[in-house]
Amino acid sequence: MIGAVDIGGTKIAVGMVDDKGKVLSRMETPSDPNHYPASLEWMARALGETARHAGVEITGIGIGSTGPVDPMTGEFGEVDFLPGWRHKNLVNDLAQIFNVRVALENDGDAAALAEAGWGAGRNRSRLIYITVGTGIGGGIILDGKLYRGVDGAHPEVGHQVIDLAGPPCSCGFRGCWESLAAGPAMVTWLESHAPADYPHRTGITGKRICELARQGDALALQAVEHEGYYLGLGLANLVTLFTPDVIILSGSVLKSAPLFMDRIRAVIASGCHFVPAEKTKLMLASLGEDTNLIGAARVWHYRFGG
Repeated sequence: MIGAVDIGGTKIAVGMVDDKGKVLSRMETPSDPNHYPASLEWMARALGETARHAGVEITGIGIGSTGPVDPMTGEFGEVDFLPGWRHKNLVNDLAQIFNVRVALENDGDAAALAEAGWGAGRNRSRLIYITVGTGIGGGIILDGKLYRGVDGAHPEVGHQVIDLAGPPCSCGFRGCWESLAAGPAMVTWLESHAPADYPHRTGITGKRICELARQGDALALQAVEHEGYYLGLGLANLVTLFTPDVIILSGSVLKSAPLFMDRIRAVIASGCHFVPAEKTKLMLASLGEDTNLIGAARVWHYRFGG
């Protein structure tokens, strides 16, 4: 029975996950970005409480976290959203508290492992998981193994450059995929193209744009078209580079996937002529709201073969 810890920029979730990927109990709290000791204390208490609630004993702990993190040492790097956690080692701390083996991965890699082991990507040896929300991230699995770069680095698929004339990004380039196709980019596009008398400008969000598009709002439909085009370009690059069996799509923007999928598929079909792009399936993530928590548990199974 694996204790799972999902650490995001705004919340921490903890739960018990069985060896079929079922969440038996869970707790959640807002992230405390500046106070690691208090967060560690809460996680330890929550792991104990969720184990008691599920009536189980913890046999291992898996962690999926916003990055950068070092999956080999268990240490947090220069995490923008959690400045007080930098250079802390949650793996060592939880292992000492519970006397079990603990494993850590970037949350995108954890979700990829979850979909590969227990979700839409089961029995697919080459899989790319993409999540599109406030940013764009994901994980890559090749021949059943999680892909890592040098020093175990996590591939930042959201920062491939799509258009050098595009908006600046914190990564140092202009026009990376995230700056053009994440949820905030869709909002920025609509705001910059909306006439002064556009009635829906105030408080507009990506979710609201999708709602308006479904209602037939002309400008929202243009924003959706623009979003689908840039999502398609980034995915086309991944198809050309890796030609995986499946690309699994997730995140808040893809909750409105029917608005984008035809455009995405058309963009991929218009290029990618040197690889069998038609054999790469586009699928939606299948594990629901607990994907990251399930992924955290899958991290332990992947690392230790449990």
